[in-house]
Amino acid sequence: MSSSETLPAATVHHIRDTCLCLAAQRAARALARRFDEALRPFGLTNGQFSLLVALNQAEPPPIGRLAPFLAMDPSTLTAAVKPLARRGLLRLIPDATDRRSRRVQITPEGVALLREAIPAWRAAHARLDSEIGPTTAEALRQGLAEIRPLPADGAA
Repeated sequence: MSSSETLPAATVHHIRDTCLCLAAQRAARALARRFDEALRPFGLTNGQFSLLVALNQAEPPPIGRLAPFLAMDPSTLTAAVKPLARRGLLRLIPDATDRRSRRVQITPEGVALLREAIPAWRAAHARLDSEIGPTTAEALRQGLAEIRPLPADGAA
């Protein structure tokens, strides 16, 4: 490929050095690997751990309400629920007011597994916080919380 068929190196470097999406993706992958490794002894990924934690509430949430909380679409969440349901860590139950809707409920086995996994999650977080410092960690949490999804219709 000739240089006329590629972007100028300065453009590539500018995008590499300034793109928030690229930086967030790279950081998300690095974080996911760290927490996947910490949670591996429990047979959980970081996403499964987060899903189980989100379900630890008195009233089981409907998939439609849980999906946006986890920044997932309902079909992706439904797919993520299936392996955890097969393991008996959660269950899908019909909504009492809308039989077409399903709610996701953590099981006692799911709660027990969370209790076992939380110390490993805390240790992984402590290592990360010591590496980047508590000020940076808090600034990251606050900055990331400011990023809101686009409306469902995609309009900005």
